[in-house]
Amino acid sequence: LIRVPGAFDLPLVVRRIAASRRCDAVIALGAVIRGGTAHFDYVAGGAATGIAKVGHDAGIPVIFGVLTTENLEQALARSCDDDNKGEESVRTAIEMVNLVRTLSRS
Repeated sequence: LIRVPGAFDLPLVVRRIAASRRCDAVIALGAVIRGGTAHFDYVAGGAATGIAKVGHDAGIPVIFGVLTTENLEQALARSCDDDNKGEESVRTAIEMVNLVRTLSRS
């Protein structure tokens, strides 16, 4: 577990982790909650674009688990037992690692 100051900072750290080759996948978790300014669009878009680029370049699965919500209540609802996007991201990472391994053997 590595914490970063904000979602916009995720791509740099995810890139460093992926480049270390010490893991089979990286899961970037976070939340960007809309405010009254365009800041949300820049942060959410930058995080998504940056993490996607790392995923394309890294050669290992990089999972985008950043919530983009209108308010704190939505973020909490997507982090609870009934609808936990973090758990969903872990399942996706496992599935992708297995898929990449299968493709490597083919």
